[in-house]
Amino acid sequence: MKKNLWIWNHYATNMYKDRAGRHYWFAENLVRNGYNPTIFCASTNHFSDENIDTKGKKYITDLQDGISFVFVNTPNYKGNGKKRIYNMISFYRKLFPVAKEYARLHGKPDVIIASSVHPLTMVAGIKIAKKLNIPCICEIRDLWPEAIFMYGRVKENGIIGRILTKGEHWIYKKANALVFTKEGDIDYIKEKKWDTEHGGDIDLKKAYYINNGLSIEDFEKSIREKKLEDADLNSNKFNVVYAGAIRPVNNVGNILDAASLLKNEKDIQFLIYGDGNERELLEKRVAEEGLHNVKMKGFVNKQFIPYILSKSSVNILNYSQTQYNWTRGNSSNKLFEYMASGKPVISTVKMGYSIIDKYKCGFELENCTPESVSNAILKIKNMSEEEYEEYGKRAKLGASDFDFKVLTNKLIEVINSVLGEKRI
Repeated sequence: MKKNLWIWNHYATNMYKDRAGRHYWFAENLVRNGYNPTIFCASTNHFSDENIDTKGKKYITDLQDGISFVFVNTPNYKGNGKKRIYNMISFYRKLFPVAKEYARLHGKPDVIIASSVHPLTMVAGIKIAKKLNIPCICEIRDLWPEAIFMYGRVKENGIIGRILTKGEHWIYKKANALVFTKEGDIDYIKEKKWDTEHGGDIDLKKAYYINNGLSIEDFEKSIREKKLEDADLNSNKFNVVYAGAIRPVNNVGNILDAASLLKNEKDIQFLIYGDGNERELLEKRVAEEGLHNVKMKGFVNKQFIPYILSKSSVNILNYSQTQYNWTRGNSSNKLFEYMASGKPVISTVKMGYSIIDKYKCGFELENCTPESVSNAILKIKNMSEEEYEEYGKRAKLGASDFDFKVLTNKLIEVINSVLGEKRI
């Protein structure tokens, strides 16, 4: 008999629209492996205005590529203000009656996989799994509330900070299994001394690491079928490509600084694809500083990203070293797309548990200076053809370890482990 799995991700609505993304690819491969997955998400789409019309019902369902979707009716909102928080609370509250009714109509699941970003989804997963007498796997895609503390929005030692941390500890303790997307995030539990070896109550044997990744099959299909007409991509120049958001945390201005140092290298051009609240500022800089070697390409549909990367010479993974804790590793989808393109990668931050170092497919810079970026670009440009191709081969080989066919097998191991354990 097929195992029924409920996957809860508040923001998987976007994956339904794109027919892609972490839980979509998990579900797609779980179907191939004989499971029956159902993805529960909000009717609102955080990433666009294309919300799902539930016609006033508590929820509606749809089937796509053999994957069942349940859209929970949640209030519309825009941005990251109070209405978004209300939307989170609404999703949490409505999961209880929706889960009860869906289980009555379709049978209860064998396992619930409850995924962050926000923790209320995991709290609901644990509570409802207990009522149904089934295990719950909690997936932590971002350490929370650490990220809030880092940005200074809430003080860790304040009343709210202590309440949030206590709630986080409760989730880790009550979950039958924990899945972290960054390899070093398991260290966080040790740092808090919550693990049994430090006298705590969390057994790290139930903690697993499954990073993000991509569908290599879909990526290569996009290269063949979703081509972008762009003369710069098809030029004979050495293309330094950045594709992603243009916000302070991405520190794209540093790429412009590096481009300025390489203005006299006539066969090197910088192609920057993406949008964000710093885009206009950087476009102004390009014009005022006469950076003719930089082309600000603006927003591009993600379906064209594989083709763009296939035409690059080197890809830049560009972040601020100070606005995030990189010691625990990286779970950026962009990294795996860069690697799958078979081109070397330059990261402007040195990361713990480095995937780039592991596969020797590029360089991570100790110092995020324009000089270090420009020197790394020249180093790759001046490589012998044989050495350059080896970097590309290692990048592609590394990406294959993060194909969702491989990652789904890891998730199945976690599912099997909780089904063999005592229920909550």
